[in-house]
Amino acid sequence: MLELKAFECYDHYKLLVIYLYPMIRTLLLLFACAILISCGSSSERNTEEVTAHETTRIQQHTFGKMPDGEEVHEYTISNSNGMQVSIITYGGIIRTLLVPDKNGELADVVLGYDSLQGYLDSNPYFGAIVGRYGNRIAKGQFSLDGADYQLATNNLGNHLHGGVIGFDKVLWEATVMQEGAGPVLRMTYLSKDMEEGYPGNLEVTVDYRLTEENELSIEYQATTDKKTIVNLTSHSYFNLSSAADILSHQLQINAANYLPIDETLIPLDITPVADTPFDFKILKAIGTDINQQDEQLTNGAGYDHCWVLDASDEHMNLAARLYDAQSGRKMEMYTTEPGLQFYSGNFLDGTITGKGSKVYHRRSGLCLETQHFPDSPNRPDFPSTILSPGEVYRTKTVHKFSVE
Repeated sequence: MLELKAFECYDHYKLLVIYLYPMIRTLLLLFACAILISCGSSSERNTEEVTAHETTRIQQHTFGKMPDGEEVHEYTISNSNGMQVSIITYGGIIRTLLVPDKNGELADVVLGYDSLQGYLDSNPYFGAIVGRYGNRIAKGQFSLDGADYQLATNNLGNHLHGGVIGFDKVLWEATVMQEGAGPVLRMTYLSKDMEEGYPGNLEVTVDYRLTEENELSIEYQATTDKKTIVNLTSHSYFNLSSAADILSHQLQINAANYLPIDETLIPLDITPVADTPFDFKILKAIGTDINQQDEQLTNGAGYDHCWVLDASDEHMNLAARLYDAQSGRKMEMYTTEPGLQFYSGNFLDGTITGKGSKVYHRRSGLCLETQHFPDSPNRPDFPSTILSPGEVYRTKTVHKFSVE
């Protein structure tokens, strides 16, 4: 009798297990998935590499610490061609840019430092995002809707590159965004009302992309809660070869006009480049005319002027081409901006030791800064740099690298 009851219990147990098994299996699977998702989320938060495309990825590591102990991070975007760009959260600085030459050899084509301390101690805007207003504003003064504003005068009595603590000297928040064509490094910063004397809380976003076509794209957006002025740009110093200076680089600027400057580097009236040392309509070695006895070159001081880019029906206009015959590297720049500031590294004087213990002498690198014109807030004849609440400031520049 006991034996029969045992068999009956066993049969009931089998039926119960058979009946409940699918439910138990489902619960176990759900529990396992929950654990995996939880672990995955934790891994995403702590990961040092994010891949959003088969061949393009972003790696992240700590680059240093600010004096207050806050960490500065470096993000490196690379593609399948070996090209790499590294950006740090301090100043949104492009710290390195590795580009292949005609033999496929990679080299860093931008000036900068190996450590954070170099950028903190002495940095002539190497690779930085400059703003709230890139370039100069005469006497640091402008007016909006009847209100007068006084900014810092940090360059020959004028305001330069956003002031004493511009966007090049602040920490940006970094986020890796996922896109079908590859990852995007997004930098954001809130410039508070009256920071460096500018009105309005300005929310700024800068997106860095590196494509499989060896294109480095920089896209800017900004909004404000009060009428203000905005003129953002990137301030990389380029040298496409291992040469000591950039005088043998050939440059073409797509502009029939430029802006001469006064003795404090404030622009005068738009002037044709024809028959002047400022004619770069076709590729020309930078050293060809740089030492001409021309008052705009201050008897050999060099170029630090804004060119008025030729307009076209294209959304992205060709701004410039830069070519180095030694390495075969070529850089083409396309932009939505109306102007291009060409600076020939005149004030590099050998007092800066940069990456790899290299001393940066005069004209070790050059800058090509896409932007609106200098002193536009005081020149109603120039394209406006005013941003009002409800509007979105948008601008984009693409650096396309190739070899010849």
